[in-house]
Amino acid sequence: MPTRSAEFHAPPSCQSPRWVTVAAVLVAVGCIGFAAVNVVFEGLDHFADGPYAEYASGITVMNWLVIGLKVFGAVVALLSVSSQPVLLRPAVVGVLTWGAFTTLAVYVVGSMVEAIGMATGLLADADDIGLLDVGYMLFFLTLAAGFGVLAISHTRRHRLPRRIAVLGMFGPPVVLGGVLFVVPSLLAAIGVMPPL
Repeated sequence: MPTRSAEFHAPPSCQSPRWVTVAAVLVAVGCIGFAAVNVVFEGLDHFADGPYAEYASGITVMNWLVIGLKVFGAVVALLSVSSQPVLLRPAVVGVLTWGAFTTLAVYVVGSMVEAIGMATGLLADADDIGLLDVGYMLFFLTLAAGFGVLAISHTRRHRLPRRIAVLGMFGPPVVLGGVLFVVPSLLAAIGVMPPL
């Protein structure tokens, strides 16, 4: 004879598998490490001299904006494996993880298209592609894959509806459009740097 409690469905498991937690930590470390590169650039005044000197003030603003985004990405990665809602609701974290994944995926695809164009001589000389460029692209590919794993796991564990993933897919135009076009245009408009 089934007990009364057997009539109810068990709540979804909000505990992340260990390997997903490890993935989240690695993604967070990658984000923080990559943010540290921008901090080093600022500390060394990397763009103060040379061909970009007149853009140095604007690049400083952009650098700190990117540092903030990378640190925020690390926080989102860790929140995605939390068993209890911390700071943000699971649905919001779901949108952010899908947004991070799709933004990085679009960036990687764009970089690959550019690399193919360079390798075939359509955009530039293939010799312009160095080992550092390949490593850079592989790093972003790994980061995108990591956020993809976190987005899928978080969505399944919290049984989030599909619209959460769809909302997250608006990330690329918002983030990339803001970083690459909107913010530089605003900085140029207020005289922080010359027009692009």
